[in-house]
Amino acid sequence: MTARHYFTPTGGLPSQSDLMTGRAVFTDAYAVIPKGVMRDIVTSALPHWQGARAWILARPLSGFAETFAQYIVELAPGGGSDRPEPDTEAEAVLFVVAGEMQLTLAGKVHVLTPGGYAYIPAGASWQVRNTGSAPASFHWIRKAYEPVDGLQAPTAFVTSDQAHEPLAMPDTDGRWATTRFVEPDDLSHDMHVNIVTFQPGGVIPFEETHVMEHGLYVLEGKAVYKLNQDWVEVEAGDFMWLRAFCPQACYAAGPGPFRYLLYKDVNRHPALRLK
Repeated sequence: MTARHYFTPTGGLPSQSDLMTGRAVFTDAYAVIPKGVMRDIVTSALPHWQGARAWILARPLSGFAETFAQYIVELAPGGGSDRPEPDTEAEAVLFVVAGEMQLTLAGKVHVLTPGGYAYIPAGASWQVRNTGSAPASFHWIRKAYEPVDGLQAPTAFVTSDQAHEPLAMPDTDGRWATTRFVEPDDLSHDMHVNIVTFQPGGVIPFEETHVMEHGLYVLEGKAVYKLNQDWVEVEAGDFMWLRAFCPQACYAAGPGPFRYLLYKDVNRHPALRLK
């Protein structure tokens, strides 16, 4: 398996002599939060977490994307939480991008390193701690689970990017592939968090326009992305946030693979009433 590289922010602030102009944009259809925005001053502290800071990239917003929240959490050595999740209805995916951390899930201890992936069902007991000597960083994606009568809720699992071979999309000669951690026909899951990989020159050759909301965090490489009516340049460390039905396409610019962590809500009827 090819060694993987995952971008993670380190904070700090730009020099007072740097230009202010950046690439951040928020529209009624999409947002781009570039890596240069992820500084110390925009981090959040969280209740019942120690030695931790979080870049909150997405949160439910009425009239925009409403199904999920996504954080990058940085843990100092010894940092973590014994009470990480305040909402008993929230499921989660953790994806490690730097360092090493210990996840205790339903009483079982797992050591996660870069590429480590964990699915945590709603109501599960879990704790996380950085037991190493260097900072550890991970993505934390949270969604309120939508149960369905007659379907058993999904169970916890721990795996890694390295344990899964990317699956080529049809008719793409392997230039566009998806690393799937959940089978698409497993209707117990109401969200997918996958990794999408484009080889240099690979494209999404049409404007996807669909009901799923998206969070896309660029782990590696660079590309030009079509978002609604705009072409935007993105690179490792950038985050794209798309509401439902925002047209999207992309062209991978090279010179290496372009990879991103992708959230989408799936497998449920659209709600017809406000909850």
